[in-house]
Amino acid sequence: MSKPGSFHKEREKKIIDLKEGEQNITVVGRVLEAGEPKVISTKKGPRTISEAVLGDESGRVKVTLWGEKAGSLEEGKAVRIENAWTTSFKGKVQLNVGSKSKVEETEDSSVPQKEEVPEKEPTAPASYGKGGQRFYKTGRRQRSW
Repeated sequence: MSKPGSFHKEREKKIIDLKEGEQNITVVGRVLEAGEPKVISTKKGPRTISEAVLGDESGRVKVTLWGEKAGSLEEGKAVRIENAWTTSFKGKVQLNVGSKSKVEETEDSSVPQKEEVPEKEPTAPASYGKGGQRFYKTGRRQRSW
């Protein structure tokens, strides 16, 4: 088991550099907002999620925490998130944290305070039509809506 701070810094991504469709993402930032867990309906049945906003010196990103990770972020805390993935909605990249992701508190002084985080957000290429695009395991776009 790794000790906090023993990770390779080059694996970390700045929030503004996040792109749609990335896997195994590691980011470090401050929790700017943290919502309560809620149950939503999905094609696979009800799922528990919570939403948060994470920021670093480059910008901020919406985070969706799934299942057991829902509600695990606390506003104001500095955290390191590993093995997350990205999606997009309405032209903005979002970070997702699930059962295989790791969330841990990190050294507070290395992360900017809430008021020091810029308003910039990572953007995704414009999608066709309304809403977003759905990608399946083949990687091909099967349907736009």
